[in-house]
Amino acid sequence: MPLLRRRRATLADPLGDGPTVESLLAAPPLLPDDVLTSAPLPTQRTGDGIEARSSDAGGPTVVEQRRDRYVPVQHKFALAAVGAAVWVALAVVLSGPWVADLSPVVGPVGAWVIVVLVAYLPGGIVAFLAFSLAMDRQPPLRVADPTTPLTIVIAARNEEVGIVPTLRSLGAVEYAGRVDVILADNGSTDGTVAAALAAAEEFGIALRVVHQTMPGKAHALNAALLEVTTPLVVTVDADTLLHREALRRLVSRLESAPADTVAVAGSVLVRNSRENLLTRMQEWDYYLGITAVKRMQGLYQSTLVAQGAFSVYRTDDVRRVGGWPDAIGEDIVVTWRLMEGGNRVFFEPTAVAFTDVPAQTRHFVRQRARWARGMLEGIRAVPPWRQDRTLTKLVAGVDLVIPFLDIGYGLIWLPGVVLFALGYPLIVSAWTLLVLPVTLLVYGTLRRFQSRHVFDPLDLRVRRNRGGYLAFLLLYQVLCSTASLVGYTQFLAGTRRRWK
Repeated sequence: MPLLRRRRATLADPLGDGPTVESLLAAPPLLPDDVLTSAPLPTQRTGDGIEARSSDAGGPTVVEQRRDRYVPVQHKFALAAVGAAVWVALAVVLSGPWVADLSPVVGPVGAWVIVVLVAYLPGGIVAFLAFSLAMDRQPPLRVADPTTPLTIVIAARNEEVGIVPTLRSLGAVEYAGRVDVILADNGSTDGTVAAALAAAEEFGIALRVVHQTMPGKAHALNAALLEVTTPLVVTVDADTLLHREALRRLVSRLESAPADTVAVAGSVLVRNSRENLLTRMQEWDYYLGITAVKRMQGLYQSTLVAQGAFSVYRTDDVRRVGGWPDAIGEDIVVTWRLMEGGNRVFFEPTAVAFTDVPAQTRHFVRQRARWARGMLEGIRAVPPWRQDRTLTKLVAGVDLVIPFLDIGYGLIWLPGVVLFALGYPLIVSAWTLLVLPVTLLVYGTLRRFQSRHVFDPLDLRVRRNRGGYLAFLLLYQVLCSTASLVGYTQFLAGTRRRWK
């Protein structure tokens, strides 16, 4: 079962089991008006002085705005940094007894290293994130019904099963402009192409197929890029379903942003969350963790990954940077290259897509290791200090400390949990309980934001998943950090890269 379901659906049992996204998309007619319905984009006067009007030329609806108060994003960044610094300073004062308890066992230097890696560093990052989100005020979508022609590119390798529901969802999206669809087949050996052509005919999609036998997702995307004739290009993974308003909201954010905005990342949520505990944890990671980070980065107009699963790019700018690079994190590197020269990348939380996440631990570790390795490849290809915008330098610079965060969780916190279970509360102790209220406060605030500002406008709601939420809070970061350490090791060793 997915994270999302119809808001109007009748509760069948106390757990709230209901129809899946797949069944809703599969039922004819495609996405009827009473299923996954959505509120229109802002078109009325609000307390912030926003007013909608229709274009005199009969084009897309434009929403005028008069903002009474405006705090520059540079000031917001400074305030968030000061708040995080104050938080860390308070943590240093309060953790004195903890350092004293550790020093006789691991020495003074070892004690400070442990506390820095498992307390100060993650606490500072979470505090900066929390202060930033508290000041986040998403600008309204000024263009309500964009008509700019776009091309959707689906890179696929052996996706015979997943490609059909993906195309079904594309056939149901609402977009006023021209939409071309290209399947970039990367040497599939199953029936991916035949299944895609049959599905395209069934759902009324004019599909073109581009074949690229050279292994690698970047090669498939670049082969398709040569065939794109529209100003915008949207990438969608072959196992990803789009909400019916996803394209409209994604392009609306791009056209409502400053002229130097070159890409917008959509919001990707979990579709197969009911398979097991691992997918239930990932449900909350996508819903809260990843979304929170992207909201923070989008606030500073420097979203570090316009992910290949669902993002829109200006076609000429992608060509300007040479297309997607031959890297395991091709979407990371292309995003950072696009931001060079002072360009901006935004995030639109209401442009929602649903994707399948790994249901087996080995596949999860492989995926997260690939993401971690891709981050290092991005840093190597486009170091943060090469960015022209100061805010982009600073936001991208956070990635430089992420490996230390993973070292703290994977190599210190995890052994500390084992020691705690054996009766030695040295690393994990009563002091660590102080983190839980803050974590619950941050994630509780994020849950309210997502419910009010993302799900309500789309007429969706969160399914109950308390067990997955508890596991997400207590276990998930250790699992992610351990997988990331595998990716860092692969990067340093230069091992063979894999798409999946």
